[in-house]
Amino acid sequence: MNAQHLKNTFKKLFNVEPILVRSPGRINIIGEHTDYNGGFVMPAAIDKAIYVAISKREDDEIHLFSESYQQFDISSIRSLKKSENSWANYILGVADQLKERGYPLGGFNFYIDGDVPLGAGLSSSAAVECATGFALDQLFSLSVPKMDIALIAQKAEQTFAGVNCGIMDQFASVFGKKDQAIMLDCRSMKHIYIPLKLDGYKLLLLNTNVKHALADSAYNKRRAQCEQGVAWVKEHYPNVSTLRDVDLTMLEAYVKPKDLEVYTKCSFVVKEIGRLLTAAEQLENGNLQGLGKLMFETHEGLSKDYEVSCKELDFLVEAVKPLDYVLGARMMGGGFGGCTINIVKEEKIADLIEELSSKYLLQFGLKLDAYTVQTDNGTSLFN
Repeated sequence: MNAQHLKNTFKKLFNVEPILVRSPGRINIIGEHTDYNGGFVMPAAIDKAIYVAISKREDDEIHLFSESYQQFDISSIRSLKKSENSWANYILGVADQLKERGYPLGGFNFYIDGDVPLGAGLSSSAAVECATGFALDQLFSLSVPKMDIALIAQKAEQTFAGVNCGIMDQFASVFGKKDQAIMLDCRSMKHIYIPLKLDGYKLLLLNTNVKHALADSAYNKRRAQCEQGVAWVKEHYPNVSTLRDVDLTMLEAYVKPKDLEVYTKCSFVVKEIGRLLTAAEQLENGNLQGLGKLMFETHEGLSKDYEVSCKELDFLVEAVKPLDYVLGARMMGGGFGGCTINIVKEEKIADLIEELSSKYLLQFGLKLDAYTVQTDNGTSLFN
């Protein structure tokens, strides 16, 4: 994305010089469905981002323009409410949260563009929210702490967009660092950076281009099953509050006799928290092979035990398993569609994409989209 092009487009729309902000999408290396169970996740910000341009207005109006939708949305800072344009709610929700916290805001012009693929599970919505929070902070000199920008963005998604999301996406968008993964403790919000040195390998995302209708209902059901497992263990261990506090022995004793399915789902989460801690050690030691093996194990668990995969995702992971130049692969995100994340030898990427695209088209009649991504820095001014 070119800063001058952004400025020129903004000036044509609003006839004034803007402040420019960039906020990245994210991947999650390992640690899936652990966030709402008080566990750890391992996201990284990527070099695909949302870009916004912003300026003050003399009145109380908010004038938004989306490049993707080629659409204006006009409202007022005095009476913020949800828009019929769903894309605008990610922006208005952040303004609403800042107002709720007592930050003084005026009217503003706002232009949004980006190259985070929509619907691929790379958290374009979190990037929009974090870009908005940071841009408003800069424009009105609010001095909002970085952690609060992430929390405000999360709350905006829950209130105006109506998605009960965890903190991982917004946190990664704000706190990302180039060549680093973030090990985030979803309970305490403490985090450490772990070097992600890929020496000769690259991260390749393969987008199934499907989103099965099961996704939302299954997600809610899994959350309920995890909570049920915790409740049964808590009867014997009162200090237990999430699956983070539970081990496999406890599940074996107090959950398995009551409900085998709940036991299987809870076991996956407990094992996945353990896998993430091992993965952090492997990365610290520069052992990409070790990380890759854990990614394949995670996919197996997500597919067979947690049952949030789908035939398209399974097909893509199975296809790369035998290849010695692919160190690891797994489905990424909530499930039932979206992307697989793969660690692939750099010089083999083009051949792999070509081969898999034709096989995928033959098998499912669908186009396979592929993106090579690199880690990048979090939300910042762009010039």
